[in-house]
Amino acid sequence: MRIREGYLVKKGSMFNTWKPMWVVLLEDGIEFYKRKADNSPKGMVPLKGSSINSPCQDFGKRMFVFKLTAAKQQDHFFQAAYLEERDAWVRDIKKAIRCIEGGQRFARKSTRKSIRLPETINLSALYLSMKDPEKGIKELKLEKDKKVFNHCFTGTSVIDWLVSSNSIRNRKEGLMLASSLLSEGYLQPAGDTSKAAAEGLSDTPFLDLSDAYYYFPDSGFFCEGNSSDDDVVLKEEFRGIIVKQGCLLKQGHRRKNWKVRKFVLRDDPAYLHYYDPAGGEEPLGAIHLRGCVVTAVEDMPDSKKYDGDNILFEIITADEIHYYLQAASSTERTEWIKAIQAVARTGK
Repeated sequence: MRIREGYLVKKGSMFNTWKPMWVVLLEDGIEFYKRKADNSPKGMVPLKGSSINSPCQDFGKRMFVFKLTAAKQQDHFFQAAYLEERDAWVRDIKKAIRCIEGGQRFARKSTRKSIRLPETINLSALYLSMKDPEKGIKELKLEKDKKVFNHCFTGTSVIDWLVSSNSIRNRKEGLMLASSLLSEGYLQPAGDTSKAAAEGLSDTPFLDLSDAYYYFPDSGFFCEGNSSDDDVVLKEEFRGIIVKQGCLLKQGHRRKNWKVRKFVLRDDPAYLHYYDPAGGEEPLGAIHLRGCVVTAVEDMPDSKKYDGDNILFEIITADEIHYYLQAASSTERTEWIKAIQAVARTGK
């Protein structure tokens, strides 16, 4: 059973090198692969007799690191992109270790047991009722972050419908029932907010929020851009939706000096293009994001310092090329990291 999987940065066992790895948490161990598509893992850490340490301060300049110490006292270091992601990994690894020690199977909290839903509830029949053209949940065209989501609905509208149809007694039960529908594939997340929750980065897989979007898997759902007149007009070859754009400091690869560049993040193709902020439609370069890992870092002692706060983050591409960027604030850094992560997972 695959409990959790995703890209993390892993420290090499012999040298102080950090490389992106596709990491898979199983019930009895952690496997790590060089690429997501690889069939054979590069290594495996058994969880029996292991312990985990988080936060790990062994590498002061790397943030969100956790340490897994195997039964043979061999340390393995992993770095997540941001706090919530690290905590989600640590939480599931700790639970897997406890299950091994107690001779139990790893299992997510049972929806029916936790809120005592009636055994007579049929998710398939409930799904058909939700899709009823007359009495079901209305599919809408919703807009968020310069994107238009067609044939979808909000998390709040799902809970409202469950309450009004007398399917549940209160919104707490509705939240758990909607989470069951989501886990069984009757609902699908649309947009970064709902996708992050479904991937375990929230208290519940389903969100009772007006800005968390969902859709029926067999509906006509699609997402399209909704650019304003102020957006940069780019060539036709840059056909993807602009997910995020703005100025960042970029470290040069040769001279290690820092320059301000305008960055434009698109989801198709999955590239982060950078431009001269003074103008010009032709990009100075691009960072291919498919399969990349992005993490926050505190400092780079081998580089020329830039006067100001070191609000840095690092992109390691699938070809293990390292790019260092600096944001204007910690909040902006987190926004860029999450946006790049989303494009790296879903972009082409």
